[in-house]
Amino acid sequence: MTIHKEGYTSIALCILFIFVSNALIQFYLPQANTFKWIVYILSFLLFVAVVYFFRNPSVDIMPDEKAVLSPADGRVIAVEEVNEPEFIKGQSIKISIAISPLNIHVNRNPVKGTVKYVNSDSHTTIGVENSAGVPIAYRQVPGFTKHVINYAKVGDTVEQGQKFGFTMIGSKLEVFLPIGTKTDVDIDDVVKGGQTILAHFTA
Repeated sequence: MTIHKEGYTSIALCILFIFVSNALIQFYLPQANTFKWIVYILSFLLFVAVVYFFRNPSVDIMPDEKAVLSPADGRVIAVEEVNEPEFIKGQSIKISIAISPLNIHVNRNPVKGTVKYVNSDSHTTIGVENSAGVPIAYRQVPGFTKHVINYAKVGDTVEQGQKFGFTMIGSKLEVFLPIGTKTDVDIDDVVKGGQTILAHFTA
């Protein structure tokens, strides 16, 4: 398992914080052995938690141009018909995936195609057309930190399962598909990024 590049700075700051705090405790409270051991254990757990959050395991992708892969690990919280005004610009099927703090936070392209639209405002929406000209939109919705990371740019050719971004704690991913797309997941299903099939195109 590797660490995602977005975690390098956070891990470095975590190590610095642990080093400084432990050095201060050792300097000012050299006799407080019980307290120091508690701090040491908490420091270790903090370091493990930060590294675990930014883990970036390899995933075996099975490309399928008729399939829509999950863009993230998480749990399906909605499968519904909605209006998507940014890219599809009309009624669409929305599949929402909630990402827990224990899930992998790497985001992957659900389809192969060309990026036609990118908009980063209060959320980030990416619009892609596949080889058949079918429009698909997917949206990173920030959580507690109000921050998501997206690498996609208009004009990019993206591969199915390729990494396109990273989300922080409390985020969710939304996938918007044309009406008539056959969905393969239900509410409360657990999905894996780049592996679980969310839907199939019927044409």
